[in-house]
Amino acid sequence: MSRATPVTRRVLAVASECAPIIKTGGLADVVGALPSAMKTQGWTLRTLIPGYRAVMAAVKRPKSVLEIPDLLGLPARVLAANLAGLDLLILDAPTLFDRAGSPYLDAEGNDWSDNDLRFAALNKAAALIAAEGVQGWCPDVVHLHDWQAGLTPIYMAATGATQPTILTIHNIAFHGLTAYNRLKDLELPEDEFTIDGFEYYGHISALKAGLTRATALTTVSPTYAHELTTAEFGMGLEGVIRTRSRDLSGILNGIDTSVWNPASDPSIKPFSTPAGKAANARALRAEFGLATGSGPLCVVVSRLSDQKGLDLLLQALPALIGSGGQLALLGSGDRKLENAWLNAAAAHPGQVGVRIGYDEALSHRLYAGADAVLVPSRFEPCGLTQLYALRYGALPVVARTGGLADTVIHANAAAIMAGCATGLTHETGSVPALANALQTLCDLYRDKPVYQRLQRNAMKQPVGWEASAPLYAALYAKFAQTPEDTE
Repeated sequence: MSRATPVTRRVLAVASECAPIIKTGGLADVVGALPSAMKTQGWTLRTLIPGYRAVMAAVKRPKSVLEIPDLLGLPARVLAANLAGLDLLILDAPTLFDRAGSPYLDAEGNDWSDNDLRFAALNKAAALIAAEGVQGWCPDVVHLHDWQAGLTPIYMAATGATQPTILTIHNIAFHGLTAYNRLKDLELPEDEFTIDGFEYYGHISALKAGLTRATALTTVSPTYAHELTTAEFGMGLEGVIRTRSRDLSGILNGIDTSVWNPASDPSIKPFSTPAGKAANARALRAEFGLATGSGPLCVVVSRLSDQKGLDLLLQALPALIGSGGQLALLGSGDRKLENAWLNAAAAHPGQVGVRIGYDEALSHRLYAGADAVLVPSRFEPCGLTQLYALRYGALPVVARTGGLADTVIHANAAAIMAGCATGLTHETGSVPALANALQTLCDLYRDKPVYQRLQRNAMKQPVGWEASAPLYAALYAKFAQTPEDTE
């Protein structure tokens, strides 16, 4: 009898962004971290992303592996490249992706008018890769991320590809809606435009296509998986989620602990204990023009939007400042919120500092210098901000929702005595509750031994992929078309 030879188990991941190559938020961090995490479980991932201008500038000597003369009416090709330790497949379609602006928005902050075509093309390319393979490589599982990959199962059915598909919902608030009259241009089947297919109140919903046709569904925290079945959080798709509840898993996100490591982070003054944060705090205050204070130095690193609750934080800001706290904010998004926060900084010189935009290295410096990180979201599927905060010994002050509720242990008297508290949680969507949490934070901060004990607890919390990677591996294995071994 011959020895069993392990079969290479292959996953095609399909996503609109992937850190560190192209990033607008936490989706990119997860997509970029999963290949390394899953390699430890015996699964190799190749990640298909669009050939945005920034992506094409970053890759060196990519290799063409699939020519597509007619991809929804446009010529395209798939390139293979290795970058930042990632095995990438890149959809090179300059008409769709070679433009200034973000992956989703133009320079004025408006959605690209052809976003439906751009991401439908990405999905059809994924289907062709699944059906035909690329130079002898063919996936056993196709892992889809958010609405930008939601149409892939529809195109796979049309190409005859039969691999199982797993759709991860990172944020159900974004549906990828487009008009019914786009069916022909997107080469979508009329018979799927039904209430049981991808029809959503007279529109095509790319997300609903994935929700109804993917083999299995995951979302990014156990609490969010439950929340999605409710009208409050399901964003009009709670009925679809409930019908597929047996196929839905809540698998908590992790972070790349080699990139987010305060002991070796090149963007900061490295430290391994709460006391070591002091130098970073001094540097951060200087960078944001903040005075030396008697209260906690709080930070926000966030997209500025109503979802993130930053309008609520503006209203609760007097409670923080009145108790001696300070705030440094880095973010961009809603123009009204940007202006409101700039006004807040002008109104509280030395107490509030604001940077509009995003800077990856600066975000590391913020976590390293912070005593606390504020995440007052109205809803939060998982959140990575609080995981970075824990890793860097900055206490998360978070709304009790989604992955925030799953990852932060509230510092009530019992949890402090038991030695397990790692931060503060508060009621969602409530300015008084947020203000009370900020006052409690300032009270705790005055008791230095207790506060440093909480910081040490935070830094010991497991925030990597060690627990979640095996759950993804088990899900892949459940549906994969190849046995684990061949004779």
